[in-house]
Amino acid sequence: MYKSVIIGTGPAGLTAAIYLARASLNPLVIEGEQPGGQLTTTTEIENFPGFPEGIQGPELMDAMRKQSERFGAKFQTGRASAVDLSSGSPFTITLENGEQLSTETVLISTGASAKYLGIPGEQDNIGRGVSTCATCDGFFFRGKKIIVVGGGDSAMEEAGFLTRFATEVTVVHRREELRASKIMQERVQQNEKVKWALGYTPLAVESSPEGVVKGLKVRGLDGSEKLIEADGVFVAIGHTPNTSFLAQQVKLDEHGYIVVKPGTSLTSVAGVFACGDVQDKKYRQAITAAGSGCMAAMDCEKYLEGDMVHDWGGLL
Repeated sequence: MYKSVIIGTGPAGLTAAIYLARASLNPLVIEGEQPGGQLTTTTEIENFPGFPEGIQGPELMDAMRKQSERFGAKFQTGRASAVDLSSGSPFTITLENGEQLSTETVLISTGASAKYLGIPGEQDNIGRGVSTCATCDGFFFRGKKIIVVGGGDSAMEEAGFLTRFATEVTVVHRREELRASKIMQERVQQNEKVKWALGYTPLAVESSPEGVVKGLKVRGLDGSEKLIEADGVFVAIGHTPNTSFLAQQVKLDEHGYIVVKPGTSLTSVAGVFACGDVQDKKYRQAITAAGSGCMAAMDCEKYLEGDMVHDWGGLL
């Protein structure tokens, strides 16, 4: 029987592990298919406080893991395939290999996976010209030409943000009509730096033998193909929260994100807490994920001490 099990090892899960370990609760952290989360696919991070010269994503995650281990956090490689939260604490977590873990509390920090196009050259160039986060990587494209793929509100938001850095931003969408709200469309259409390539389907990210992105190969509605030249390609077609293993045992919103009581990490199940991108579809930053991991650990500690009043704010 564990006091606490953390599912996921991004900035949220590792921060929670540091706090719980320092509280002598000896948390067990379940590492999934991508230990360290999305930041392990990121090269240089310049907006995480405390690193004036920047830091590599894998290096930051490794440092956070070592910090939690220093205080007593334990790690187990595996992927949670199912959980049983229906009967209250203690909870059961089932791993893919069939092993079952019993715990008094669960912290869910499984994140959200960016949706990709699935075209040649895309995965090979992640972190080297292909990105899914304008806020994270836009600065690196100052004075460059950028492509944003997508037609929804998130794509319009990314395109508008990237005009702060790029000389030109081309929005590529496979339909001739955008899905974005009217106000978002109008805001971007008024920006002189934004160009449009509507009715074009992405075929491949083209790059040089040295690994430098040259642009996006696309096919028009008439069947013709061309290369839209650019120094970077930002894919903005949405994210999928990693909550399928929960089987609706905690309250989720219409997009599959875990619903938490505002200002806390409390889910609809007492003793189950959520932090990071799995419950945050707005900010999705390493620092906000880390902050929510701190909140989850402190909420969990109070719950285990019996000091928490279970006012779930209508989440049930």
